[in-house]
Amino acid sequence: MPWKETRVVDQRVQFIAAVQLEPKGNFAEQCRRFGISRDTGYKWVERYRALGPEGLGDRKPVPRSCPHRTPDGIEARVVELRKQWPDYGPKKLRALLLEIAPQLAVPAASTIGDILDRNGLIRPRRVRLRVPPSSNPLAHAQLPNDVWCVDFKGHFALGDGSRCYPLTITDAASRYLIKCEIVAQPDEAHCRPHFERAFREFGMPARIRSDNGPPFATKTLGGLSRLSVDWVQRGIEPERIEPGKPQQNGRHERFHLTLKQQTASPPKSNAAEQQRAFDRFRHEYNDLRPHEALGQTPPARHYEPSHRAMPEPRAPHYDPDMTVRWVTHGGEITLRGSKLYVGTVLKTQPVGLRQTDDDEWEIFYGPLLLGYVLRRKGVARLEPMR
Repeated sequence: MPWKETRVVDQRVQFIAAVQLEPKGNFAEQCRRFGISRDTGYKWVERYRALGPEGLGDRKPVPRSCPHRTPDGIEARVVELRKQWPDYGPKKLRALLLEIAPQLAVPAASTIGDILDRNGLIRPRRVRLRVPPSSNPLAHAQLPNDVWCVDFKGHFALGDGSRCYPLTITDAASRYLIKCEIVAQPDEAHCRPHFERAFREFGMPARIRSDNGPPFATKTLGGLSRLSVDWVQRGIEPERIEPGKPQQNGRHERFHLTLKQQTASPPKSNAAEQQRAFDRFRHEYNDLRPHEALGQTPPARHYEPSHRAMPEPRAPHYDPDMTVRWVTHGGEITLRGSKLYVGTVLKTQPVGLRQTDDDEWEIFYGPLLLGYVLRRKGVARLEPMR
């Protein structure tokens, strides 16, 4: 404690001692003796009773007003927006304020966070370990329609006991939600019409990224399915993440969390109500909701449909230096007298073989390298991609 402050405290201790030694004396006289008012004297006595000698030190003045405090009108606007969009954090709320009320002096995101905290509008988050996703598989998604991401948001039960299978398609570059549709079953027959409608409305993407499950992929050569064969025939390259690595499709996985929180917690009573909730969410997500990775702007400002119209499916063509073999109905091709099984998914389709050595070939379906044909001791065998 500085010397000057110590001297002040000693004087006040002496005043308290004088008052205690003469409890029946004139309190006002003791105050005059020490050169203080009676209000100050009573204040010292109360502090001493509550805190002892430590309570007699000088206290820092408490300001009656703060010149930097956010005006009440802006604070009320922040609270109103938070109640309207309860899942929006400070950054998104600030972006909304800048959009709808640019004339206001919109506070920083940290100040908006303080406002939410003061008004009891902050929900504590669970503490959990976060693993940063790999961004390498997404590096080429620079422009809209470079890559569409597709998956099923895990099925769940509706109020009437039926199962809900939401098929979701997003654009990787702009995060635009292209489709969010309930399908009766998660198979090729029920999914194909939704993809064809998306192609007609939004044009054709260069690639479609999916996991390794049906109907997008199978365990056949190259992981092809009937659905992905159709994509190749329309000029789209299927792209699959590595098994057990959903982080390679991290943008789409994160979108599914938001979708669940906003539309299915709890699920709706039936499929019609649930689809209406998906449709409302799609409008908000695309046209209104600020996205941090897009500079707190909605995806609709960054997405535009592809200029490539949907073509009719047709068999792929191969370079003149490649050997073409047509797959039989049984899923086989013949090469130098050896029969090789490539899978019935490709039946009646042409595959291309490019010779890389005397007894080695690469086998393609369109642009996709499916595996290798190795001929040893007069017998050919097929090895898939590793």
